[in-house]
Amino acid sequence: MASECAALTSSVTLNTGFEMPVLGLGTYKAKGVDVRNAVKWAIEAGYRHIDTASIYRNEEDIAEAIRDSRVARESLFITSKVSPYQQGYEKARKALQESLTRLGTDYLDLYLVHWPGASSVPVTSERNVHLRHETWRAMEEAFREGRCRSIGVSNFLRTHLEELLSASSVVPAVNQIEVHPYLTQEGLREFCASKGIRVEAYSPLGCGELLSDATVVRLAHKFGRTPAQVLLRWGLQTNLIVIPKSVTKERIEENARVFDFDFELEGEDVASLLALNKNERFCWSPEGVR
Repeated sequence: MASECAALTSSVTLNTGFEMPVLGLGTYKAKGVDVRNAVKWAIEAGYRHIDTASIYRNEEDIAEAIRDSRVARESLFITSKVSPYQQGYEKARKALQESLTRLGTDYLDLYLVHWPGASSVPVTSERNVHLRHETWRAMEEAFREGRCRSIGVSNFLRTHLEELLSASSVVPAVNQIEVHPYLTQEGLREFCASKGIRVEAYSPLGCGELLSDATVVRLAHKFGRTPAQVLLRWGLQTNLIVIPKSVTKERIEENARVFDFDFELEGEDVASLLALNKNERFCWSPEGVR
């Protein structure tokens, strides 16, 4: 078990120089005892990367589980996000401090702009661009102050990234987007790589829809693994950071075993999963956000 836990610290180096574990625990829609148990079980299984957001309303529960785990803060990688309701310079500064307080820490390893648009602003409005700039300015300051070791974005398309890069001094370290074999996002991923931006995949299991896909099931049988492990392994082998969400102990432990030393997809297997792409989203689409 010790070797498995050690493997869960497998990481990539961000453009800030900090290491980010490539497997994390997603916590969307998990609250109360569910998220406290999920974080507890994840840490026991060797996870050191926890992903949350202010809009999830579970940061205090996550903080409690982390305190109970007795794992040193510096051993953990904690991500949170500024919500669409908190965009703008002053609001973003306040949002960060509130997240830090709820999480019981004086810094975040990664802080993301959760969505390219702002709440109560029409998606086609130029005001979205202005608020993104102001939000990013606040995050750049927090980065320089050391309150955020790395900063990044989520759900940004290439157009959003190009616009942000043209008006900022800090390149986002991460773009967290929906990625799985039905939505491979190869063009966006190539653009991010060209700018030194790591891509982090949420919903890497396609909200569960891909678990019964014939190709995924065939590969699971081929390797004696579960469909979830095949999908996560595909993500890791295509240079993604993956954050599967679960509140079930068995599934959290199952996902951790994606690092077993004898488990690696072959080139033709990776290609067969890439071929499943049909640009199908199971979550939100940022298309149309100015």
